[in-house]
Amino acid sequence: MAEIHPTAIIDPKAELDADVSVGPYSIIGASVTVGSGTVIGPHAVILGPTRIGRDNRIFQFASIGDVPQDKKYSGEDSRLEIGDRNVFRECCTVNRGTVTGSLVTRIADDNLFMAYTHVAHDCVVGSHCIMANYATLAGHVELDNWAILGGYAGVHQFCKIGAHAFLANNAAATRDVPPYVMAAGAPAEPKGINAEGLKRRGFDADAIARIKNAYKVLYRSGLKLTEATEQLQALVEAQPELRLLVDFLPRVTRSLIR
Repeated sequence: MAEIHPTAIIDPKAELDADVSVGPYSIIGASVTVGSGTVIGPHAVILGPTRIGRDNRIFQFASIGDVPQDKKYSGEDSRLEIGDRNVFRECCTVNRGTVTGSLVTRIADDNLFMAYTHVAHDCVVGSHCIMANYATLAGHVELDNWAILGGYAGVHQFCKIGAHAFLANNAAATRDVPPYVMAAGAPAEPKGINAEGLKRRGFDADAIARIKNAYKVLYRSGLKLTEATEQLQALVEAQPELRLLVDFLPRVTRSLIR
């Protein structure tokens, strides 16, 4: 059964599954769809068009699906799409897309957005990502699966953060960060691979050693990027964990962190 607090304000055009819970003083606007098992805490604001999947948790004072913080936005019919089992902690802000992007901001499944994090317009966030307190994505950022951003880390517009990458606290990513890479500093620089994170996700010692070798090819060999890419491509068949890295490199648009 739904648990809707009597002080919550829900637009008649919103669609909430039968067992969605909404806390005191929360506001849910028109064109918002919320899936089964989702819990919305007190004083949250969710505006649309926004689609929220199943079993999400939205804590107090979060602002989900409001208009983009973009001066070029002039009321276009953009939207926000959120998958399943995500957690948005206190005071998170997530904005809809813009006409300069794909008109949609997308968040997949099983992500943790800690307090005061921000996901800007037209971002694409994969699954199993973690953004620690105050971490911020500017517009059009792509955050691939299992990426982690430390507290106060920031990502520049249009940057891509690869799968299993790790940005240290206060890091400022102004270029693309390849999969598996650990980066720190402002501007962010590569510091090695995210070995500890890979261990936690079941990568064995041999796979981690091969990823370390790939990092050396990319950053320590002195090869040009095209040459390093060709060398890594030749290794993929025997070392399938390098597929993420090889597939990422052609996507690079803002150059790699160096």
